[in-house]
Amino acid sequence: MTNILLTGASRGIGAACVEALKAQTLIGTSSADGDLADPATPARLWDSALERLGGRIDVLINNAGVFEAAPVDLPHDKWVAQWERTMRINLTASAELCQLAVLHFRQNGGGRIVNVASRAAYRGDSPAHWHYAASKAGMIGMTKSIARGFARENILAFAVCPGFTMTGMAEDYLASRGGDKLLADIPLGRVATPEEVASAVRYLTLEAPPSMTGAVIDINGASYVR
Repeated sequence: MTNILLTGASRGIGAACVEALKAQTLIGTSSADGDLADPATPARLWDSALERLGGRIDVLINNAGVFEAAPVDLPHDKWVAQWERTMRINLTASAELCQLAVLHFRQNGGGRIVNVASRAAYRGDSPAHWHYAASKAGMIGMTKSIARGFARENILAFAVCPGFTMTGMAEDYLASRGGDKLLADIPLGRVATPEEVASAVRYLTLEAPPSMTGAVIDINGASYVR
């Protein structure tokens, strides 16, 4: 059995990951377990999961995140507050959990990190969401750095970059931007399902060979190809 800590487990991609990984020993956390905007939350979530899993975590999956608009014409202080909230939840909290995971893995023969980023990390996002794109680009840079820095210690790091996925966040965004127009930009003709993203997360968690460390898997219906 693989011991897994998954953040953002209550809905959308996270809930699909819970289902895809149900044969493993998994601790799924959500906002009910602590607000990741609070700097004290990541370490508390890690310590709690470590205790519940008998002192060993094999895989960390960073899935929790927010997608909240910050139009450029907001008052400056409100725009900065939204930027900092997004960075704290999407990037800094994930980074703290990665740091705790790396230190733990070093003492236990290795482990895996799977970060759920976004297509926006590579192609950007709307004028009201460049803070979101920046947070996900930071997640990709972090993933690659971990992979390069710790591969010799059997600490592997991967990322998944979904495009639009039919979750509550994406549904609201599609409606606000004119869904048909955005769908026309996806050659596949539809957005991804949470189950499709979860299948990639499951593969990276349990099956991907060590030589894949540092890899980023795109799931965007060919709306952005690299």
